[in-house]
Amino acid sequence: MTAELAAIGVVIPARDEAARLDRCLAAVTASVAALRRTRAGAALGIRVVVVADACTDRTTDVLTRWPGVGTVISDAGRVGAARAAGVHEVFTSLTADGISPHTTWIANTDADSAVPPGWLTTHAAAAGRGAALLLGTVRPDSHELDRVVERRWYRRHRLADGHTHVHGANLGVRADWYQVAGGFPPVARDEDVALATAVLAAGGTVERTGESPVLTSARLAGRAPGGMAGYLRRLREVPDDLPDETAEPCSA
Repeated sequence: MTAELAAIGVVIPARDEAARLDRCLAAVTASVAALRRTRAGAALGIRVVVVADACTDRTTDVLTRWPGVGTVISDAGRVGAARAAGVHEVFTSLTADGISPHTTWIANTDADSAVPPGWLTTHAAAAGRGAALLLGTVRPDSHELDRVVERRWYRRHRLADGHTHVHGANLGVRADWYQVAGGFPPVARDEDVALATAVLAAGGTVERTGESPVLTSARLAGRAPGGMAGYLRRLREVPDDLPDETAEPCSA
């Protein structure tokens, strides 16, 4: 029987994202408020943590405007290590409150992204159904993407239940399954794919949802090697007559 959800941690790695972080945190705050409205009267601890990783801009200055958001300073320069540091911070605070990993959900997004209002409600619902892992979808920001690449991206990404994609900007995991899977590896890319693979291998129930897609940056110069930016750059070179199934799904 699935234990009732007691806490949600939201983990957001940020590397030189001063220009986009306010948008991200405003969206997460709105999603927290929407979740609390749907769970009126139910006790639910929510902890939002930003990991400022190897930042050289004013990212940490932006965070001072968000006193309710936890901050972790990292010099790892690797998104996997940054996500793991954020999860560790969530675990530390929740353990101090006596909350079990079995009743804790970790929702992950990115500092260059904006979650929709129903995002955390979607994650909480998956946790309530007993999911070990939730794999969501993303939408590239059309204001940053030329129409040719945008068309090619949507031809290769199905924003529907049962999709085949893995995006760190929209991934949730129950805390005890995170521990069983060994957590996010301290790598520079594909930490999300590694965690998803490990949860699957351990026998965890995985849901793939098209609900609550996350708006994410479509810039071509990204913070992680490869990732979404690298994928979009490759799409610029793909001939329009190339069959869709030959293009790799994005894992950023």
